[in-house]
Amino acid sequence: MSNHVGIVLVSHSAAMAAGLRELLAELGSGAVPVVLAAGTEDGGLGTSYELIVRAVAEADAGAGVVVVPDLGSSVLTARAALEDDPRADVVLVDAPFVEGAVAAVVTASAGAALAEVVGAAEEARDFRKF
Repeated sequence: MSNHVGIVLVSHSAAMAAGLRELLAELGSGAVPVVLAAGTEDGGLGTSYELIVRAVAEADAGAGVVVVPDLGSSVLTARAALEDDPRADVVLVDAPFVEGAVAAVVTASAGAALAEVVGAAEEARDFRKF
């Protein structure tokens, strides 16, 4: 098992999250667990409390988990799931979905601790494209 911080992508769209995970796998050299909690159990658009709980457990390799939501209800659903089972080593970040996840995975792949990965994801909010 890896000792890297794990990443959970919480998205309304399974397809969108899967595309991002494909990019993250390359950037993280496959060393960082990236797990999806995307869409609903029946394959529709939306977010799922149960999928979030399962994804956090799957992403946990012992170094903590960063949860990156896309927008709106994914934040609310993730917050509810994490509040029902509070853990200091699982952090919901206020970060842009793509840029935050990229920063988190790149930082985690270097073996950074949870606080550094959280910081990198949240600092991505200030990234400028040009």
